[in-house]
Amino acid sequence: MSIDSPARPAASASEDTAYVSRTLDPVTFEVLKNAFATSVDLMSEQILRTCYAFVIYSRDFSSALCDAQGNTVMQGSQDIAVHVGTLHFQCKAVLELFQDDIHPGDVFAINDPYRGGTHFNDVSFIRPIFVEDEIIGFAQNKGHWADIGGSVPGSFDVNAKEHFGEGLRIPAVKIFDRGVFRYDVGALLVENTRSPEVALGDLHAQSEATSMCEREVLRLVERYGKDTVVEAMAEVQDYVERIVRKRVAELPDGTWTTTDYLDADMGKAEGLVPITVTMTIRGDQVLYDLDGSAPAVSSFLNSGCGTTFSAIYAGTKTFFPDIPLNSGFYRAVDADIGPEGTVVNAGWPYAVTGFCSGPYEKLMNAIFELWSQIVPERALACCFNLEYLLVGGRDARVEEQPYFMWYDWMAGGWGGRATKDGSGATAPVFGVGLAVQPLEGQERLSPVITSSHSLAVDSGGPGRFRGGVGIEKGGVLTDATNTVMSYCCDRARSITWGMGGGLPSIPHGVWLNRGTERETFLGSVFSSVPVESGDSFVRPSAGGGGYGDPLERDIHAVVEDVIDGYVSIERAAKDYGVVVHAVDAELDEYEVDQSATQELRYQIRADRRGWLQEDPADVARRYRAGEIDLLDMIRRYGVIVDWGSGELYEETTRQFRETLMRRSAGHWG
Repeated sequence: MSIDSPARPAASASEDTAYVSRTLDPVTFEVLKNAFATSVDLMSEQILRTCYAFVIYSRDFSSALCDAQGNTVMQGSQDIAVHVGTLHFQCKAVLELFQDDIHPGDVFAINDPYRGGTHFNDVSFIRPIFVEDEIIGFAQNKGHWADIGGSVPGSFDVNAKEHFGEGLRIPAVKIFDRGVFRYDVGALLVENTRSPEVALGDLHAQSEATSMCEREVLRLVERYGKDTVVEAMAEVQDYVERIVRKRVAELPDGTWTTTDYLDADMGKAEGLVPITVTMTIRGDQVLYDLDGSAPAVSSFLNSGCGTTFSAIYAGTKTFFPDIPLNSGFYRAVDADIGPEGTVVNAGWPYAVTGFCSGPYEKLMNAIFELWSQIVPERALACCFNLEYLLVGGRDARVEEQPYFMWYDWMAGGWGGRATKDGSGATAPVFGVGLAVQPLEGQERLSPVITSSHSLAVDSGGPGRFRGGVGIEKGGVLTDATNTVMSYCCDRARSITWGMGGGLPSIPHGVWLNRGTERETFLGSVFSSVPVESGDSFVRPSAGGGGYGDPLERDIHAVVEDVIDGYVSIERAAKDYGVVVHAVDAELDEYEVDQSATQELRYQIRADRRGWLQEDPADVARRYRAGEIDLLDMIRRYGVIVDWGSGELYEETTRQFRETLMRRSAGHWG
């Protein structure tokens, strides 16, 4: 499957990146280009002030202005990456399904991942913008509804194999008809959720937000005229395409390939699930091919076509940060995602809700790795994986015991870079606009108390430039009944990797009642685990992978990491070969044993390749016996086990060691 080429002709790569007009003068062009951005951002501000769901308030939404053909003219300045590259697909789906039955005052709702959407929770509202009897554009807002029905609270059922257990599918329906709200359609949508009042509030908030964009565009039409505004919409896209093509044309032609992995295909033999990305630069065009990616998995960790294109666009855009994003960018980036039935192009009726923690960020990180070879000064190691923890049931603090959904995601670490450490405790690459949810707001809305929320020591992947650190967060369930817990994540086995000699981070996973007789490691992907009042849980987010050989890290930088609480004294020695002694930890006074450090670094250099050759079964036995710890397993021996029981994953270990040899050991001097 390959995205259709746009109708407008491509600009020559030899053109200057400055504005080149067909009809508009440069001043008018700049004014309208920025006015389009303002119209979209005003839509976003409206959403923040009127939404009902806490998850939308925490910025899990995006907005866009599209032209009359559904092509994206402008997206919001704080949109989350996952919505990039999907909004125009949904607008085109409305055009295809309704054709001539589109009128002033109409608003359409759609969440269909098989028509270019993300997952069922992400509901878009699309309003046509008319001037007289002609459509000149569409205003669109997409927001994540905390629940869209399905078999579990929050609608994240890991065990779903087909979409029927994931929630309500909205192919495209008219929710406002010529300005009149269709109560029957609205009721059909919201009554299929566990919080219909919240869903109805967000339905109206999102619909009304699109009218804000419409008013701004019509104001521009009144001032500049319809033809000028329409031409500016086209020229803004051409402008972006021209810049991208010129930048790409300056790069060397060639083909590059890499593979990242999902942890496992549930119900099948253990082993990592490959997602293979081949990128070709040919002249002024970037081409991607996902041939070699695995068949669709038997869980909800599949990706639909829209989200796969989104990952490709967002991953590529990361290396062109100064260029605006619209459909002009998409013209210069083409992709063949293969036939339906794969993990990156699942198609109907495969379950796809977990794409966000599944293929999406694996694709982005693979693309980061490829572009790091082409633009090494912008190199970026693997970033932590998006994770969602959902606790849902009945809130016993209230007499009526209404449904509640404690819906949580965490910040984490990005990969080490070519010249500096990775960003720590920040939003995922999935959605850099996502905000950390206020704990006080969570506790007011749900019977869950946050018991801890702190930096995860030693979570940043070791490297010459360290990966950013992750977070550890714990909670306690208070007054609740009929409650279950679900977790959507990955990278408990395909652990966030380093690059250019750097080492991995830490595994994801949730512990229930840790430190008690009922301690259980639930893993990184599960659904509908019963929990009750008094149960506690804790999970870390990974840090980023390290970049460059950790034995080449500046000794003083390691000491500063110890002072800041990013690295423990133990791991400073094991990972960096730096022997640090605490003189007065309360005053942050530490000293380095220089001779011991020199000797230890020499010894690690001599031994570390041999560690990766040791018998995995023996290494796993030593782990179960407590002779070595979890980070030794990952960073020294490259052995992957069930982190609760210590059971060896033999095939996973073989694959993980291969990636360590390629990305890490292969770069050690």
